[in-house]
Parts: sequence; C-alpha cells; structure tokens
Amino acid sequence: MRKLPLVAALSALLLSTAVVAGPDTKADKAPPLDAALLQPQSSTTDGSVTVEGRRIDYKAVAGTLVLHGAGDKENVPEISMFYVAYFKKGVAAAKRPITFIYNGGPGSASVWLHMGAFGPKRVVTADHTHTPAAPYRLVNNDYSLLDASDIVFIDAPGAGFSRLIANDKDKDKRAAQMKARRKAIYSVDGDGHAFARFITQFMSKYDRWNSPKYLFGESYGTTRSAVVANILENDDSVDLNGVILLSQILNFDTSIDGPQFNPGIDLPYELALPTYAATAYYHHKLPQQPAALQPFLKEVEQYATGPYTQALMAGSLLGDAQKQAVAEKLHQYTGLPVAYLIKADLRVSGGMFEHELLGQAGDTTGRLDTRFSGPSINPMGESSDYDPQSSSISSAYVATFNNYVRKQLKFGQNQRYRLFADIHHWDFSHKAPGTHGQALQSSTNVMPDLAMAMKTNPNLKVYVNGGYYDLATPFFAAQYEDHHLPIPASLDHNISYSWYPSGHMVYAHEPSLKKLHDNVARFIGQTDNLAH
Repeated sequence: MRKLPLVAALSALLLSTAVVAGPDTKADKAPPLDAALLQPQSSTTDGSVTVEGRRIDYKAVAGTLVLHGAGDKENVPEISMFYVAYFKKGVAAAKRPITFIYNGGPGSASVWLHMGAFGPKRVVTADHTHTPAAPYRLVNNDYSLLDASDIVFIDAPGAGFSRLIANDKDKDKRAAQMKARRKAIYSVDGDGHAFARFITQFMSKYDRWNSPKYLFGESYGTTRSAVVANILENDDSVDLNGVILLSQILNFDTSIDGPQFNPGIDLPYELALPTYAATAYYHHKLPQQPAALQPFLKEVEQYATGPYTQALMAGSLLGDAQKQAVAEKLHQYTGLPVAYLIKADLRVSGGMFEHELLGQAGDTTGRLDTRFSGPSINPMGESSDYDPQSSSISSAYVATFNNYVRKQLKFGQNQRYRLFADIHHWDFSHKAPGTHGQALQSSTNVMPDLAMAMKTNPNLKVYVNGGYYDLATPFFAAQYEDHHLPIPASLDHNISYSWYPSGHMVYAHEPSLKKLHDNVARFIGQTDNLAH
C-alpha cells in the first residue's frame, strides 16, 4: 500500500511512543562504507518559471549538506541531508525571503510539495479520480512560490537522497553506529534538531542569515515546524518571520485515528464531525442536502462542541432516548444510518467512516482526501484498508520526480530516491519546553513548543492552512489546537487561517492550489519586513 504525508504506521499506533516495524531487519545491518556521503555534493542548473504571467529566472541547486553531531561529537558526521534550492536571479540575498519546505511522514521525502505545490514544475493529476498510468505530464507551475520567496525543499534523514552516516571501517562497529543513529534521529526531538542544524548550516553556506526566514511544513511537517521553530528561536537565536502550517497536527490526542487505541478520549470524534459532514455533503449522502458548505459546517461545529460533546462526556450515563436523539442528529450531519451510529456508541473512527459512507456501493472514501473513492478491499470489513487518494496519485509524483531530478537537476544518477526513510522505530516521546528534560507525554504534543517560540518572539506570525476533506488531520482539530495554545491573548492575532475545498494535500485540487499560493505569497509579503 502506498503511503503519503502521514504514514500508515502512525495511523495504526498514533498514541504509542514508537512505531514498530517488526523484528530486526536489514535496517540494523551495517551499510556499505560510502565515502561520498562524507562530503557535500551539489549540482547547479539554471531555469525559468512563469508564475501567474510573470517570468522568473532562477538558479537551482540540488545537493547535500553533511550534518555533524553536537557537543563532543561535533566532528562526527551523522547525516547527509539532501535538498533542492531555487534562488531567484538578480536579487541580493538580504533582499529576498527564504522558505524551508518539507513534508511529514514522519520520515517523508519532500517530493509531494516539490512536484505538487511550489516547485517550478508541477505534475498534473486527476482532481478526485485515479490518474491514468504513465506517461505523466510535467508542466510549468503557474503557482510556484518563487514569485514571493527563494525556496528550499528538504528531505528528511533517510528519505529521498538523504542518508544516515555510519563511517567506522569495522563492519560490526558500523552496524552499531547505524543503530545508534536511527535511535537518536528517528524521533520527534532528534528529527527536529536535525532540521534545525540543516537550516543554520544552509544559511551559513548561502549567506542567508539576514534574509527573512519562513518554515513551511505539511502534516507531520507541522509537528516538526513547532519543534524546529522553538529550537531556532531559543537555542540558535534565529528569529523567524513566519511559520506556515499545512494540514496541521500538533497534539496527537486530537487525531481521529487514535481513539480506538486510547479509550476515553472523545475529543477526536467531536473535532472530526465537521469533516464527516463535509464529506457526506460532497458525496450527496446527507438526508437533506444544504445549499452551501460553509454555513452548514458552522452549524455542525456548534453542534460538535455543544450537544455532541455533552453526550459523549456522559458516557454510560447517557440514556437510551438521549442516545437515539443524538444518533438521529448525527445521521443528519453524516449520512450514516441511525442504527449504525447507535451500535458504534456514537463514536465513529476515521477508518470506520471511510468504509461505511459509500459502503452500500462497495466503495471506500479517501483518508487524505475524502473526495476520492475506490473499491473497498473488504466490503464486509469494519474500516478502510487503504487510501484511494494515495493510490490515485502517488505513481505520478514518484515517476515525474525521479525523471526530473536526474534529467533536469542533474543529480542522483545511480542512486535510489526513497519516498520514506526505512524507519524501524520512531520515538514519538517529546521533551517539551519546561519539562526539565523529561519526556512526560504519553502522546506527542508540540503545542508548548510553538507557544514558546511565539512568546519568545512575539512578532512571529503563524499561518494555518487545511482542507475541508482531510480526515488525516481535520481542519476543526487544527482550529481547536491553535485556540488552546498556552499563549497570552495578545498573541492570538498572530495566528491566521485559510481553509480550502480540498484534502490533506490541498494543492492536489488546482483551484485550491491557486488560492494557497496567493494566500502564502501574500502572507510572506506582509511579514518579510523588507518594505515595512
């Protein structure tokens, strides 16, 4: 099964402290000693892109930076991080914003945002159906972010052409070294420090310390952004101009994928209800189809945080008549049968909803984008077994990037581009600010990190974007998280929001991509301080 920004393993074990891939595999065996990883590599090419009618000439650099350890390991190479940077020609670095862009996973390559959103080339995929097989079309990206900012796409350690480095000549010691690298780096905090180190090293290499600086993360990349923002602000004294979040998840207790593994946590059901309603609206499965989506969602949001929340809080004390009334209301908002809702105890997980909404036709909706649908793997199952959206577009992204990076960027010959790092364990524990070095949380919550960054840099602006049809990271959950950040009321106005009639990968819907580009470009223009 193909995976996209929020990996399937995370969905299955969202609230545990590690994603376990099984018994020891080749992941812990000693990799071949690769001297090329110990030196930065790069390939420079020239190109141009037309963004909404305006031509931009750029220099592209595809390459790697070698990141060393901290403290007594500062001379020890640990990671070779791959990036693709696009610099507008003819503009001084100090006069040009720079945006660091990455997907999530955790452990994902940045191919999705690179080829689908903001790079100079864009792959064309079907809007909400399966994209036909190759050949695929790679076109000028009218919505590249190069009109507003220089851009740097970063692949997570172990993904894309990024690699962990184990350089001991002894095979057994090299295997132990690689195992230690994985344990340290494949974690919330290790990953965050790796990205922060990359960014500061990149700024030194390309003289960008005095440029307006932005982070752009999608999915788990928003989790990372909160961690990285705090590290940059408070460990490295790097004030950011803005943090741009797409398909946000900061507190994993809000995820609709998690409650079945953590009984008693009802918040995700409440926060996912507006997305269920939007999906039923899109597929015309509501008993009474509303005239417009947004007013309908406002009504559902009020119900979700009012009567629905009160009903779930009552637990076993909720009477049969009350349960029947709530089920009938949920039927009006989700299209699911009343009997099914009662049998589910008014609590329908994301996988259950995806499987059930179109179940009579034998179809499953997408998870990353519920506009998509496909044949159910098991029509008699309880929940979905795959994501039709992921299956519909992944091949197009993979094929076009592998072709583009080698033929146009002149990098990666005889190397394998990995969509995801070979994660054996991912440590979701997190040492939040103020916890005195202890990982106290049973599920990841980086809200304190973003709050700390905002409090120590009260000029920092945060821009949250998401899709109405995203069940991986529901938009209402993002609103909830941001309205509960531990920040003073005076900083609330530093956060702004935009929602789109699309899914997790907002940019997979071209009209939404145009709006996303225009909104993000406007945000950068309003916060770069170059003309203020």
